[in-house]
Amino acid sequence: MRTLIRGRYKARMARDHHDLAAAQSLRHLVFRGGQGVDADEFDPACEHVLVSDESEDRLVCCFRFLPLSGGREIGRSYSAQYYELSALEAFDAPMVEMGRFCIHPDVTDPDVLRVAWGAMTRYVDENAVEMLFGCSSFHGTDAARYHDAFAVLADRHLAPKRWLPRVKAPQVFRFAERLRRKPDRKSAMTTMPPLLKTYLSMGGWVSDHAVVDCDLNTLHVFTGLEIAAIPPARKRLLRAVAG
Repeated sequence: MRTLIRGRYKARMARDHHDLAAAQSLRHLVFRGGQGVDADEFDPACEHVLVSDESEDRLVCCFRFLPLSGGREIGRSYSAQYYELSALEAFDAPMVEMGRFCIHPDVTDPDVLRVAWGAMTRYVDENAVEMLFGCSSFHGTDAARYHDAFAVLADRHLAPKRWLPRVKAPQVFRFAERLRRKPDRKSAMTTMPPLLKTYLSMGGWVSDHAVVDCDLNTLHVFTGLEIAAIPPARKRLLRAVAG
């Protein structure tokens, strides 16, 4: 992926172990708190994207891509640890798992997310990717905090049956079964993670259950986005950012 510069922000691929270490440090701060290194066995197989604030010379966002030639490789993904994804083995086109997405907790500028999606768009276009997927995380493991958000997901955004992930993790919240009520949409949108909201606005879909991840102190849902399903107007906006 070519470097993307928009205003004060620059998105680029990690070039060396120093860049990777900076991403792992930011991940630890966001997901675990404090100083440290968040690293796993998937890092060496991934391509890592860094978004920096050039005016302050600091890393403000990072995420990683795991490219797959198609659904037959879905078992290699991070998500496959937590979801039974055999239905997606039939997806016969290039896919990319986007993971460990995080924004520095002190950063509130929405342009950071905008530039990150511009970088994702550039990567998707350059590599002819036809599906983007990953785990979208809610902070904490108390599902009651997010009942309205989960009710909206159950009502409007479940995966097509042909791709629907099945339960694999030992501890899950089956929101599609348990939340059969009208949600408070304002509350839902307030508690929905920004990354997930962006996925959904482009036609993304989710699993019918959330995984309770005590290691990272999150609840997450499998999220998929078929590139062909993105509305044309939204594609134009994304490509305008991607340049």
